[in-house]
Formats: sequence, C-alpha cells, structure tokens
Amino acid sequence: MKILAKTKDLSHEEWLKYRTQGIGGSDVSILAGINPFKSVHQLWLEKTGQVELEEGDTEYTHFGTLLEPIVRKEFTARTGIKVRQKHMILQSEEYPFMTANLDGTINDNGEMAIFEAKTASAFKQDIWEEGIPAPYILQIQHYMAVTGAKRTYIAAIVGGNHFYCHMMERDEEMIEKIILMEKHFWEENVLGGIEPVPDGSEATTNYFNSKFGHSNGETITLPEEVIPICEEYERLSKQLKDVETAKNAAGNQLKNYLKEAETGIVGNRKISWKQISKSSVDTKRLKTEKPDIYNDYLTQSQYRRLSVA
Repeated sequence: MKILAKTKDLSHEEWLKYRTQGIGGSDVSILAGINPFKSVHQLWLEKTGQVELEEGDTEYTHFGTLLEPIVRKEFTARTGIKVRQKHMILQSEEYPFMTANLDGTINDNGEMAIFEAKTASAFKQDIWEEGIPAPYILQIQHYMAVTGAKRTYIAAIVGGNHFYCHMMERDEEMIEKIILMEKHFWEENVLGGIEPVPDGSEATTNYFNSKFGHSNGETITLPEEVIPICEEYERLSKQLKDVETAKNAAGNQLKNYLKEAETGIVGNRKISWKQISKSSVDTKRLKTEKPDIYNDYLTQSQYRRLSVA
C-alpha cells in the first residue's frame, strides 16, 4: 500500500475529490447491493463526475465524526489496546482503484491491525448484539485488502448507551470476491463509461422512482434488446403470483386447523392467528356528512405504476 493523500489539513472539497478517484470502504456495500441508501447507479454517476458526491445523512455523518474520539477512548479503556490515528487516505499498489481511509491502527503483537469506530441508533442494537453488520464486514475486509492487515477491531456506541466491540480476521475468499466486484465496476463502468445494469436493490428502486417520478405522457419506441427483459418481467410476475397463491393456500390450511383457537403448537413451531384491532376513518361517511372537513384534509399523492402488456 501507499499513501494517496494526507488528510489532517485537507479541505472538505479536496477530500471529496479524492473520494472519486477510487473505491472506498463505504462504497463496497453499495456495489454488493445491500446499502439501502445509495444505488450502484448513483455511485457510478458520482465516480464518473456526472453528479456531485452525495454524503447521505449529514447529521448522522456529523455526529459519527464527532463521537469517533469517544468510541476510540472507550475501546482503549475497556481493552487496554491503544489506537493510533491515521490521517491519510491509503491506496493499494496492486489495485490502485482500491482506497482506504482508516479510523486508526493497532499494534497487535507486532503486526498492524485496523481499528474502526462506529455509532448507530438504538434501532440497530439487535444487529450489533449478533455481530458486525454486513455492510461493515465488507468495509473492513476491503480495508484489509488494501493494507494487508490480518485482523480488524470494530467498536460501536449504539443508542448512546450501549458499547459493542468485535474482532474480525482477514477472509481471503471474501477479499477475492470483493476485488473482482470492484475491478469489474471500476474498469467497465467507471473507466469504460458503461452504465451499470440496474439491480433489484431497494436503493436502486428508490433511485429510479425518485429520478423519473413524473411521466411526460409520450410514447417512445424501445430497442429490441428490451424484449427479453419484458419476457423475464412477465415470467417473474406470474411466478410471484403463483407463489402468493400457494402461500395463501398453506395459510388457509393452517387457519382450518386452528379454527377459533388463537395459538397452535406443533414440533418446535408456534402458529398464531391473533385478533388485531385497527382504528380507521370512515372516509365515505365523512365525505357525505362533513364535506368541508373532508376537502380540507384531502391530499393527493402520485406515483408511477409499471406494467407490461
């Protein structure tokens, strides 16, 4: 590895510029399609300079940076392990498109280990109880690929009052897959200028629904290459409908066994069919009896529905 840039006196604008010169640790979960906030398409537009880099939730990022020294201090207090800060962006010499901006390093019995500090809301506590969240697993394996480190310590303050610390060893098989994924994206999509094929992730779905949220009413002729995509869409739609029908059939059979009972036990499974109370406004009656009030609170929302015929 080599030093791409020293960040201690780097301006925010310069730091953002370096972010577009390679693939960083936080980009890996986007490429893997497991980042709910940003799609591969958005990442491609940013890396190719077609749009400005989006930093996501700036409040979350701000307080994450603010609390990093506290996470680091708490880690040292609990483990006795000292963390050395790294004010630099590192770059892989073998794969120059891979970069790493580490929170710190550790002298681990004479070998360099990585330290990563995180903060999360209380809603993420169950995930941290189980171990390292998947996006961060990819991030730290990416960092170990860049640096050659054999292990990473990751510490997190969750909900402001829970501290978690995990250690992860270097996983050569995972690193190999990460490198192949990043290499393909960088060489074909970024350097080659080829637009990524949209995936089925939540982030990509949200991106296109937002980007093209309003139609212009026009009808256009699409290229022939769209035909197999239409066929795939139709096939999967039918398959989804068939699966939903089969699921409903299984559910109805279970209801028939339960009848008036609320809960049934079989083997190690508990089947529940509970009474749910739900309050709702009778809009039909409100519109008839109180039309002025109904109209005052009436709102309209628009969305686009995709169909293939």
